[in-house]
Amino acid sequence: MNILEIAQDLYLAELPLDVEGFRKFISSWIIKDGQTGVVVDVGPAATISRLVESIRYLGIKKIEFVLLTHVHLDHAGGLGDFIGYYPDTKVVVHENGEKHLTDPEKLWRASKEVLGNFAQFYGIPKPTPEDRIFKGSKLEFAGEEIKILNTPGHASHHQCFVFKDFIFVGEALGVYLTLKSDYYLRPSTPPKFFFEAAQESIRKIESMGNFKVCFAHFGFRKDGKEIITAAKKQLSLWVEEVYDVAFKRDFKDKDTIIEIAKQELLEKDNRFNRYYLLDIDIQKREDYFIKKSLEGILEYIYRTYCP
Repeated sequence: MNILEIAQDLYLAELPLDVEGFRKFISSWIIKDGQTGVVVDVGPAATISRLVESIRYLGIKKIEFVLLTHVHLDHAGGLGDFIGYYPDTKVVVHENGEKHLTDPEKLWRASKEVLGNFAQFYGIPKPTPEDRIFKGSKLEFAGEEIKILNTPGHASHHQCFVFKDFIFVGEALGVYLTLKSDYYLRPSTPPKFFFEAAQESIRKIESMGNFKVCFAHFGFRKDGKEIITAAKKQLSLWVEEVYDVAFKRDFKDKDTIIEIAKQELLEKDNRFNRYYLLDIDIQKREDYFIKKSLEGILEYIYRTYCP
């Protein structure tokens, strides 16, 4: 049972896949109020049984809301399976993501194009009935308001949630991993990525104040101000580096651009170069997603500067 109590009635449920390196990566957040709960991101179809087991272990019998930061497979792919266990649950999702829940076929095709075999590891998403989508104007749980922040960039349908003094940021601040006395951080910018929107979303999160930050991938940071500043600086650095390699030094081959940018960022970026402190299996996992992030930035640069 991979559950970590972060604060009273707030739990991080790890959802490891049976694939090398896919630990300390996918997670759900569970907020508890007696026998009732809220889940932030349910994860992929392949790990729903793990999530349900964690919820039952915590003594929760009813899930009032599922809050989706976005509808990518590793965050929402298991929703159709999950709501079968909890028939009264309402799903909170950005309006641009609703169609991908009720009819996930296009999302599944696009996921296979971007992720290749990894999409199969996540599992095929099932449809979510339209009447399960939350349509209310005010969101509350345990007598407290849940605020929704529209935070596009990683995806057009990305949003964050604020509950008490916690903010659930999905992938708006990138991918995070706690190390012994340090942490690893990298942008999460797969195609199709929008730099200006992503930076504005980080500024929006920053304007909320010094909240405790709950990452989807993976973990928790008390000092929100520090990690938000780091993420904002890092994202600009990555875009500048890819632009420099592709245009100022005029490399043409995409794989070459990505490899040069990666190696130079490992020298320049003091958060990203904690990569060398990661376990080998997690490094291998990160190699795949680092490439996807750099591909997204390169695609953005070509789209912006070579219309």
